[in-house]
Amino acid sequence: MAAAGIILGGLGLSGCGKGGGPIQRPPAEVAFVTMRPEKITLSTELAGRSAAYLLADVRPQVGGIIQKRLFEEGSDVKEGDLLYQIDPAVYEANYAGARAALARAEANLTAIRLKTERYKELVAINAVSRQNYDDAFAALKQAEAEIEVARAAAEAARINLAYTRVAAPISGRIGKSSVTIGALVTAHQPFALAVIQQLDPIYVDVLQSTSDLLRMQRRMADGRLQRDEAGHKKVNLIMEDGVVYAHEGAMQFRDITVDPASGSVILRIVFPNPEKVLMPGMFVRAVVNEGVNEGAILVPQQAVTRDARGNAYALLVNAGGKVEQRKIAIDRALGDRWLVSEGLAECDRVIVEGLQKIRPGMPVKPVPYEAPGKAAQPGSGEQAGGKTE
Repeated sequence: MAAAGIILGGLGLSGCGKGGGPIQRPPAEVAFVTMRPEKITLSTELAGRSAAYLLADVRPQVGGIIQKRLFEEGSDVKEGDLLYQIDPAVYEANYAGARAALARAEANLTAIRLKTERYKELVAINAVSRQNYDDAFAALKQAEAEIEVARAAAEAARINLAYTRVAAPISGRIGKSSVTIGALVTAHQPFALAVIQQLDPIYVDVLQSTSDLLRMQRRMADGRLQRDEAGHKKVNLIMEDGVVYAHEGAMQFRDITVDPASGSVILRIVFPNPEKVLMPGMFVRAVVNEGVNEGAILVPQQAVTRDARGNAYALLVNAGGKVEQRKIAIDRALGDRWLVSEGLAECDRVIVEGLQKIRPGMPVKPVPYEAPGKAAQPGSGEQAGGKTE
């Protein structure tokens, strides 16, 4: 019993420190990243569709029966290639009649001109009356006018005859034919015989919201974003299957009218298409350069938390070695980091690891964060691109 009392007394003494207070735990260890401004090129992905560079409907300009179709559907044609032959018999006859009428008018003109010249000589010696000369001169002018009318009619007949040969108005790829041999067509009919589209180069029309456009303009105005003149017009393309298109495009223009239904404007981009990979109507995503941010603050995504209202926060180690909560504004995601527009500054120490065991105001033991598999620390100045959150 005496031995047991000694043991219990020893245990009681070992549970108390000097003064009888609790044992002080050391500060929690946390890993932090020091914020360093970086120079990055900002870009955004915009959805859109491809459209033919040139598009022409092949329509008949005279009526008649289709005698021949002289192209293969889906093939490439050149401007001026003969596509259809309309029965020319009626137009050949009209042209021949118009030429004959012109020849007759020209023959009549010779006799009237000679008569007028004789009367001019006779009226000078008063051998004929002035009235006879005036009548002959008027007849000459009328004959000359009739020749012009006949010549215009002959030219119109020649043009109509030429229109029986339906040629390609542009170079490009022709689609299916909407008529067959023996079909009756009419001048300026509502449906096209075929459609030709030029596919190299090709347009890509994408939509940019006015809110994104205004935000970019504000950032350029306040100096946070600088225009990269060399890369501003360069655009990359992502296909429907996620593959990056092999050729780089060039920005052509931004529309000046806002679509009231979508609240967006159209950006038109031109891409080379030598392999004819892009076809009109394809859904694509264009990666458009916005500009260069010379002093971007990027923070690892795991360092950011949000409250119930969606506000973003980060925990920092302040100068006193204690945890400080900071509300931040996030612009967009760039890879595995957030681009911060407000709330963080150069040299701020943002806590990346150990967030679960700390709270604002607690003293901590900060150690530099080392990203797994990366030799360089965040803030190395790499270029990045991303899309609007």
